[in-house]
Amino acid sequence: MTSLHSTHRRGDDPYVKFKIAGKEVFRSKTIHKNLNPVWDERVTLLVETLRDPLYVKVFDYDFGFQDDFMGSAYLHLESLEHQRTLDVTLDLKDPQYPEQNLGSLELSVTLSPKEGDTKDATMLLGRNWKRSSKHQSMRLSDVHRKAQLWRGIVSISLIEGRGLQPMDANGFSDPYAKFRMGHQKYKSKTIPKTLNPQWREQFDFHLYEEQGGFVDITVWDKDAGKKDDFMGRCTVDLSLLSKEHTHKLDLQLEEGEGVLVLLVTLTASAAVSISDLSINMLDDPHERHQIMQRYSLWRSFHNLKDVGVVQVKVIRAEGLMAADVTGKSDPFCVVELSNDRLQTHTVYKNLNPEWNKVFTFNIKDIHSVLEVTVYDEDRDRSADFLGKVAIPLLNIQNGERKAYALKSKELTGPTKGVIFLEIDVIFNAVKAGLRTLTPIEQKYIEEEPKVSKQLLLRNFNRVRRCIMFLINTGCYINSCFEWDSPQRSICALVVFIIVVWNFEIYMIPLALLLPLAWNYILFASGKDTRQDQVVEDLLEDEDEDFDKDDKDSEKKGFMNKLYAIQDVCISVQNALDEVASYGERIKNTFNWTVPFLSWLAIVALGVATVIIYFIPLRFIVLIWGVNKFTKKLRDPYTIDNNELLDYLSRVPSDVQVVELAPSYTHSHKKYTHQ
Repeated sequence: MTSLHSTHRRGDDPYVKFKIAGKEVFRSKTIHKNLNPVWDERVTLLVETLRDPLYVKVFDYDFGFQDDFMGSAYLHLESLEHQRTLDVTLDLKDPQYPEQNLGSLELSVTLSPKEGDTKDATMLLGRNWKRSSKHQSMRLSDVHRKAQLWRGIVSISLIEGRGLQPMDANGFSDPYAKFRMGHQKYKSKTIPKTLNPQWREQFDFHLYEEQGGFVDITVWDKDAGKKDDFMGRCTVDLSLLSKEHTHKLDLQLEEGEGVLVLLVTLTASAAVSISDLSINMLDDPHERHQIMQRYSLWRSFHNLKDVGVVQVKVIRAEGLMAADVTGKSDPFCVVELSNDRLQTHTVYKNLNPEWNKVFTFNIKDIHSVLEVTVYDEDRDRSADFLGKVAIPLLNIQNGERKAYALKSKELTGPTKGVIFLEIDVIFNAVKAGLRTLTPIEQKYIEEEPKVSKQLLLRNFNRVRRCIMFLINTGCYINSCFEWDSPQRSICALVVFIIVVWNFEIYMIPLALLLPLAWNYILFASGKDTRQDQVVEDLLEDEDEDFDKDDKDSEKKGFMNKLYAIQDVCISVQNALDEVASYGERIKNTFNWTVPFLSWLAIVALGVATVIIYFIPLRFIVLIWGVNKFTKKLRDPYTIDNNELLDYLSRVPSDVQVVELAPSYTHSHKKYTHQ
């Protein structure tokens, strides 16, 4: 018989696995939102030999993602006395970092000789689990739903580190920091070869508990080709910090050397909600009018971070994939907007579930993508993926109920089933435009990059297309010099003389307005088919043979032998992706791929034209230089950003255009929001 109690320093939704001789013999229930879980579960395990120890592993349950390892321990059965109940305390350890203290696990164990009725008792317990699993999962969904609604925002600015411990042979380290609050995680960038790193990064966590919580921080040294070195840890107790105030914290690292400097701000908020279909604010004319007033142009400069609101009605799904051996699934739906993540209840044994739930999110960035993912709930392991749709907020047509075809996890192709959604977006255009010029919000949970021959080839082809565009443009200009076409060369010569003779600096943004205006005419008239050609080119690059090659190479263990080469390949792959993305984003700005961003460019270029026309260039450069030189003097903890790059980060690349292309099959227009 086993009863469990645990005290952990970190973790949020713990559960325990028991293994004997490499085979899992029992898994405990999951205790949600608890750092001191009490299970009080009892189970009888059949043991063939006492020579095999009982292996205990603790995990943190993350629905929809791989569960996090929290520690393990061995219980040697040979050391137990027969027919006597013993209270055993197991110290949890990580085999890769044996020095770390991961908490303890308390068990009450009784070792008894095998009797005839033991097998019957074990089977009876198994039948009880099967009969009650539905009710347990329903309670799990209820607990999960209550734990989703966050009550505030913890804004953290990681400024710098001082006097960190040298971990490399050169007397330096390559430090980065990991932050964790419950299931929320953040990883900073790596600063190479320094003991006094300057990070200057800002991110937000959601605060679920009114009385606060703890933010666990660990610092690591990045090592290529082997495990990263642990450099120290520290903790922030949010219950000690006052709200609506910025706190500067100098945190001494434990189990290491040095200090971390943070700026922490707690802000009260109520930005997300879940309700039934019969109760939602936008269907109430009075509530809708109040929300429209809140985001009207007259309130454009009030609370600039509150850009707008989006309401998502998750109606139902049809024709889902069968994930269970019974030919059915237990589907639930997860709705994500940036780092906001809400979940429906589970509909059991159904391929055509009806949820009829309404989710409400505050919009912090109008360029965010709404992701709706359908999973199959499984008590014994992580949820199975059934399908996903990704919808940019700017592409949403208010009040239309649409059936979106579910896509694969990578959004590259369709999977089985459709989901019916009705979405409304209300936002302030001025706030959205100003927010575009600030750094984009990073996602807490992102998959680790992997080497893929297919991605490498696709990114190479994207860079090649951008380079070929520049080469073709250069050839066209050179053809004017070569007089390949006399008429074209004469026109180019006349234009060149007139422009050079009358050149003023305001003509530069004015010239950039011309291709925007020309492409808008093509876009508005429906004659621009270049984007369709880009989509076709990218789809041609998708070749299933490359995926097969990657799987074969993994089976042969080739990548496992060359960790350093893998890191280099990932870096090259990501660099190609970044270069190609920025080239495509510049092109898509002028191609009206996202009309809101193109209109924003017109406004910015128009304002720049007027300013440069009326104000001499030397004064503009002088103001810019003085501002740049004195920024750190005026605010030592300022976080640098580039407004142009922040703007371009909102423009989708050609790959994103393909991934976010509409995939709904039919629609029913209920009403159109004006």
